Amino acid sequence: MKADTVLSAPGKTRVAIQQEMLSSLKNEILDRWYPLVFDQDAGGYFTNVNNKWELTRRQEKMIVSQARHIWTLSKAAQFFSDSELYHDGAVHGFPFLQDQMWDSEFGGFFQVRDREGGLSDVEGWMEEKRTYGNAFAIYAMAALYHLTHDIKVLDQAKHAFFWLEAHAFDPVYKGYFQFMIRNGMVFDRNSEHKSLASDEPEVGFKDQNSSIHMMEAYTELYSVWESPLLREKLEGLLHLIRDIQTHKKGYLQLFFQPDWTPVSFRNASMEEQKKNYRLDHVSFGHDYETAFLMLEASYVLGIENDVKTLTIAKKMVDHAIANGWDQETGGFFDGGYYFTEDGPCTIIKDTKNWWAQAEGLNILLMMSKIFPENPVYYEKFVQLWEYVSNYILDPVNGDWYEGGLDKEPHLATGPKSHIWKCTYHTGRALMNCITMLSEETDFPNTSLGGLPKLREESKKFIAHWKKTAGIL
Repeated sequence: MKADTVLSAPGKTRVAIQQEMLSSLKNEILDRWYPLVFDQDAGGYFTNVNNKWELTRRQEKMIVSQARHIWTLSKAAQFFSDSELYHDGAVHGFPFLQDQMWDSEFGGFFQVRDREGGLSDVEGWMEEKRTYGNAFAIYAMAALYHLTHDIKVLDQAKHAFFWLEAHAFDPVYKGYFQFMIRNGMVFDRNSEHKSLASDEPEVGFKDQNSSIHMMEAYTELYSVWESPLLREKLEGLLHLIRDIQTHKKGYLQLFFQPDWTPVSFRNASMEEQKKNYRLDHVSFGHDYETAFLMLEASYVLGIENDVKTLTIAKKMVDHAIANGWDQETGGFFDGGYYFTEDGPCTIIKDTKNWWAQAEGLNILLMMSKIFPENPVYYEKFVQLWEYVSNYILDPVNGDWYEGGLDKEPHLATGPKSHIWKCTYHTGRALMNCITMLSEETDFPNTSLGGLPKLREESKKFIAHWKKTAGIL
């Protein structure tokens, strides 16, 4: 079956979906958030916004969401190439990142600060640092450097890279530790330091989430800085995630002992299992997000005929479709569990958070391009967009609800923004999907001046993986 046939699958036309996605991206996301969240007094971006787009009184600033705003704005400035707002907004976030979030005494980025950049008690992180947060800072600065070519931005990204490698890397078992005190020393449950942070149950373990976002960050950084050491580290992360963290069934194991023994409660009592679902379950959204990030990392590294990465990425997407898709309403469930090794994957969390649906749109459309002979990917892409349109897009106030209203109707009045929710997942997914759906004759005389270049880059990416698919 040809790619053109796949794109004529029942449902909305390619152009209709493309136009709806563009409206969601530009009118209901970017124009709602920016310049509203630009903190012109203290720098950086406001964090907490209610469902009516009103800034709330408390305004802490976390490295993850601050960095995600810089990344999204940097990409939007290239997508809408005549927009000074996005360009200037991306540049606006860097001084706060460099001067307030970066620890001038010990190095590394704090996980959270207050609005002005001082100590904050939000989530109990205090002056602790996390590999995950530092990875997102690198991700943002690499994208900002690509936009501005400001050498100060690249230098700061390099500082963060070397700081992470010096403090978080495990020279014995490889991979990276997540938890560090202010001076960069790793701590675990036997350390004198006792964390009071919200992620304390994860102390002492290595994890997939910080690993995949380090790979994501290093991929972005390698695209602007082809350091041999960076290449070595990115290759190591790809191998670690693909070959060690991913279960043979096609899902990511979430937490590990330092020697990469998976944390599992499968043989524990039902009570113990439920108590530890945080550490041991199937997170469908992370699985297919990782599939995309692995394909991106391998491509940026220039690895030809990488059948292994494509095979495992496809397996992760297929596993999520087979086990995590809601056959009745559509959308991907948040979590599943294998109570026995050979038994079925049981849904244990049937909510559908917004970011997983956004990442699902991106990878489903991408897989439909790489494997055009398999109609399931495009069909699920159309169905997922219908689900998002019906249950996650806010038709009154704009943006996306935090989760599907079919499962969590109370989220209709939930906040638009907090430390974990901004414009990164939705912005990336929609920009990627609009680009992949676009043709040369689309959008004449519009502000999408960056689209032709992005479309050509996307075509090269798809062609690379279609060639690899041909030898599977």
